[in-house]
Amino acid sequence: MTETSTNSPETTPAPPGPLREFWSYFRENRGAVVGMYIFAAFFIVALIAPLLAPYTPHEQFRDHLLQPPFWQEGGSTKFLLGTDPLGRDMLSRLLFGARFSFFIGVIVVSIASFFGVIIGVIAGFAPKWADTLIMRLMDIILSFPSLLLALVLVAILGPSLINAMIAIALVLQPHFVRLTRAAVLSERTKDYVTAGRVAGAGRLRTMFVTVLPNCLAPIIVQAALSFSSAILDAAALGFLGMGAQPPTPEWGTMLAESREFILRAWWVVTMPGLCILIAVLAINLMGDGLRDALDPKLKRS
Repeated sequence: MTETSTNSPETTPAPPGPLREFWSYFRENRGAVVGMYIFAAFFIVALIAPLLAPYTPHEQFRDHLLQPPFWQEGGSTKFLLGTDPLGRDMLSRLLFGARFSFFIGVIVVSIASFFGVIIGVIAGFAPKWADTLIMRLMDIILSFPSLLLALVLVAILGPSLINAMIAIALVLQPHFVRLTRAAVLSERTKDYVTAGRVAGAGRLRTMFVTVLPNCLAPIIVQAALSFSSAILDAAALGFLGMGAQPPTPEWGTMLAESREFILRAWWVVTMPGLCILIAVLAINLMGDGLRDALDPKLKRS
C-alpha cells in the first residue's frame, strides 16, 4: 500500500503594509530614530509640564537669586538647575518653555503648510500668467532674509507671541508653495490624472482629491524641517524682544532676560540654549529620516 502525500502550494509572503515599509526605511537612519525619540520626549514634556515642574514658572524665591545648579558649590537640590536673576526655578521655566516652543512649532507649521499647499496647488493648475504672478511674489518674499522679514512684520503688527507666530508663518509659507507646485507639475501629467479627467472628475476634485494626496511625502518632510525653523526664529525674535514678552517662560525670552549675567551665572543662558539646540537638532535628524523613508528616489533596495 503506497502512501500518497499532498504537497500544499507554496504561499508567497504578503507584501509589508505601508507603515511597516516606512518604518523599515526610517529605522535604517539611526540618527533619525534617536531624533524621533527625543522629539517624542519633547512632546510628552510639553504635554505634562505642570505635572513635572516642581514650581510654577513665575514663582519667585527672593532668598535664592542666581543660585547655581545642585552639583555646583552653593547649589541645592531644592533647585536642581539653579535659579534666574529673579529667583525663579530654572527647571520649571525650561519645562514650561518646551510647551511654548511646541505650541509655536505646531501653530506656525499648520498655518504655513495649509495656505502654502493651497496656493501651491492652485499655482500648479493655474494659467501661465497666474502661475508666474504667484511664483514671482514668492520669489520676492524669499529674497529677504527670513529673520529680517519676520522682524519687519512683527514691528508692524506689534511685539507679541501671536504676532511673532503669524510673521514666521508668512516667512515659511513660500517654501511650501514652491514645493507643492513642483510636485503638482510632476503629477498632473501622469496617466491616473488623465483617467480621472476622462471619468468626469471636475477641476477641484482633480486638484485636491486626485493629485494632492500623491504630493504629501515632500510636504511632510518640509513640515518637519519647518518645525525646527519655527522654534529657532521664535527664539531669535524672543531674544530680540520682538516675540514672547516677559515673564513668559519661552526659551528665547529667557535668553534675553539673562544675557547680562552670562559671565557670573552661566546656567541662566546655557540651559535655555541647550534646550533649543537639542530640540532643533532632534527635529532636523528626524526630518532627514523622513526624507529618506518617503522619497522613493532615496530608498535603498
